[in-house]
Amino acid sequence: MSESLAKYLDVFAGWLRSLGEDAEKLGALLESEGVAQPARESIAGGLNYLFMSLDLFPDGFDDIGYLDDAFVLRVAAELAVHGEGETSPDALEALTALANDCDLLRDFLDKDYVRLESYVKGLRKGAARGRSVGDILGDAGVRSNFVSDVRGFAKTYEPPGFSREEKNLIKLKAFFDAKLPK
Repeated sequence: MSESLAKYLDVFAGWLRSLGEDAEKLGALLESEGVAQPARESIAGGLNYLFMSLDLFPDGFDDIGYLDDAFVLRVAAELAVHGEGETSPDALEALTALANDCDLLRDFLDKDYVRLESYVKGLRKGAARGRSVGDILGDAGVRSNFVSDVRGFAKTYEPPGFSREEKNLIKLKAFFDAKLPK
């Protein structure tokens, strides 16, 4: 196995281990006053993806079922960092930690990265569990319940085993190619 393939396998396994913690950090930003509205929309869309019943990969699918969630949170963080408006330095630091991983995603997904980014942008208009991004951001009660759900996800999330086999990378690329809107 090449060094670059081994790098992806190691990094992606780490993203699976940190998914709950990453979600919780982003959820806290939704409650922060120091986050610009466009950034909040990206964050809420990315987090709402965790609760979609029909996401790109079924969550229990093999070793890779939650990797799409980890990828989506990183792309949402990058969109939040580059969005319009004033975001506090502390919030930017938290977002940048995830957003910086997008360079590796771009390298791994190649031409499909643009399709993933477009898909994540579209999540701002989506809904999960009857909650749209507008509902989450426009209603303090809905937002509080949503952030509570994110914390519940983080608390109960069990990272799946992720075998460091090249076939997992092949499956990942094939799923993204097949599932992302063209």
